[in-house]
Amino acid sequence: MEKKTAGLWQYRWKDEVITAGLLLAFAFFINAGIEIKGLFMDDLYLWSCYGEQSFREFVFPLGSTRFRFLYYLAAYVELGLVGNHISWFVPINVILNGLVAYTVCRFGRRLSGNRLMGLLCGFLYLLSRMSYYQIAQVYGLMETMALWSAIGILWCLYEYLNEPGRDGYFLGACGLYFAVCFIHERYMALLPLFYGVLFMKRSRKSKNWALSLALFGLVQLIRLVTIGTVSPAGTGGTQVSETLKLSQVITYMLHQVLYLFGINMGEGHLSGLAWHESSRIVKVLIVGADMVILGLLTGFVVRVVRNKWERRIILKNCLLFFMFLGACILCSSVTIRLEVRWVYVSMTAAWLWLSYMCGVIARPLAKKKEEAVRRLPDYKRAVICTILFLVYGLLMIPVESYYRSKYPNLYFWNTQKQYNSLAEQTYEKYGDEIFGKKIYILKNNYQVSDFYADTFFKTFDKNRKAEGTQVIFVDSIRDFGQVANNMLILREDPAFHAYQDITEAVRGLKCESVYGYYKDSWMDESAKIRVMSGESGMIHLQLMYPGVMKGHEESRIYVDGQLAETVKIVENITHIQLNTKPYDIVELDFENNFYLEGAQEQRGEKRFSMMVQITAD
Repeated sequence: MEKKTAGLWQYRWKDEVITAGLLLAFAFFINAGIEIKGLFMDDLYLWSCYGEQSFREFVFPLGSTRFRFLYYLAAYVELGLVGNHISWFVPINVILNGLVAYTVCRFGRRLSGNRLMGLLCGFLYLLSRMSYYQIAQVYGLMETMALWSAIGILWCLYEYLNEPGRDGYFLGACGLYFAVCFIHERYMALLPLFYGVLFMKRSRKSKNWALSLALFGLVQLIRLVTIGTVSPAGTGGTQVSETLKLSQVITYMLHQVLYLFGINMGEGHLSGLAWHESSRIVKVLIVGADMVILGLLTGFVVRVVRNKWERRIILKNCLLFFMFLGACILCSSVTIRLEVRWVYVSMTAAWLWLSYMCGVIARPLAKKKEEAVRRLPDYKRAVICTILFLVYGLLMIPVESYYRSKYPNLYFWNTQKQYNSLAEQTYEKYGDEIFGKKIYILKNNYQVSDFYADTFFKTFDKNRKAEGTQVIFVDSIRDFGQVANNMLILREDPAFHAYQDITEAVRGLKCESVYGYYKDSWMDESAKIRVMSGESGMIHLQLMYPGVMKGHEESRIYVDGQLAETVKIVENITHIQLNTKPYDIVELDFENNFYLEGAQEQRGEKRFSMMVQITAD
């Protein structure tokens, strides 16, 4: 018997590993192409606070508009682990979202009594277009933690409601509620669930009733002490108490209900693509998926009506899901705008509710009270429900893929692409050599702020300083002189929301070596260079001969074929100035009657003569 139990446990353990592995693999597959290579907006500000504040100031920000110490604690750990490896944020987000999907899978299996349906819930969760923020932003960790905790509360309360002697689940839900309030204060709205469940369970344990109230009071007391108010902050620096409008709340709540049925009601910059702009084929697929849901709902209602022994507990569970959805929808509708990422919790709960309905449909009718809930699903009904659920998923695959392709319409997506490109053209290309360089960027149509310019490159430095690195915005290549080795020149490419490294192209335009002159400033006995002068037309030459002079060293310099200077080299370093027309490209020929004896290298037909550094005002 013990061997049989051990073998069964081993089989289940392997099965769970395979399930988690499939979900994790799909999480990486569906999010392929999403990258974080450079930080900006709230992510960069978070990184800046992490580097400049103490642990206490970062995790427990007294006097701030928000007090999310559990999220800040997780962010502190994450930022410490990632260090200057900015590209690690996306895989971390994907892994965490895969773990949430596994939780959803287990919960869906528990609700439906069907392993395949639980797996489908997990896949639908990962497939959803609503995951964009959780994957594509460092702050996505907060949304993931909040969603995970909220679904955990729902699961614990479901177990407490349906199983006798499960006070531990109620305590677990209380613990998660306290946690989620300090991950994202929006979920304080879940408090009515606790009283609803206690009422439906007809609990006479006064400590449970008191605990819920005391927990809420403790949360508010902590918020009052730490941030000076119990009113939650709104979006974009607003206060909910100042911007709350009943008509707007009702509108946003209706929009969220439509989101649950696949209909994008928001503007394109918040939803990716509005419903009226969507493809006709996509609309047809969504209507088809909704017809499947309608069919399952009809079957569910019929089963509830006929199932008199289970009707009460079924309605209680439906009320639990309804209250959860209502609370999540309400708390996401009280601010100045509605973003798709805020609907993700409600959408996940809706899929779980649907899996519960399928579980009810699949179970045969109870013939007596003792059989209620404790029956195995009927095979035929279970297969039909699974097929319908699968059809719904298959219809939604092209829908979700279509809306995922519209991510560039989101308000932050193209800006993230710009900063990814900035990272690619600088740190990813040059590594630590980027530190100490002057980075000239032609124009500033992307409106990079001083804070971004001062902080962006520090994220790649292990020491968090990027000492000597400067970002300088110019209108034209005329605004700086010759391209030195400590300079990098970038231009914007608005068509692709990117930057281009044009350093070598500008270097060649400013100072083109025809022959005999090299990038590290070495010059042969004969050389020809084309140089672009600056605003004053003055070209400065620094001639440096690193050898021992014999007294006859001479350099003849021709400007556009005419002899301009005959320079007697009497010192190791000699400075020459040539007057030309402003912003003119002139051709300089050098004829040197000396070479560097003992040079270990020869690059051209003639030998090294000296080093020449060229600047032009």
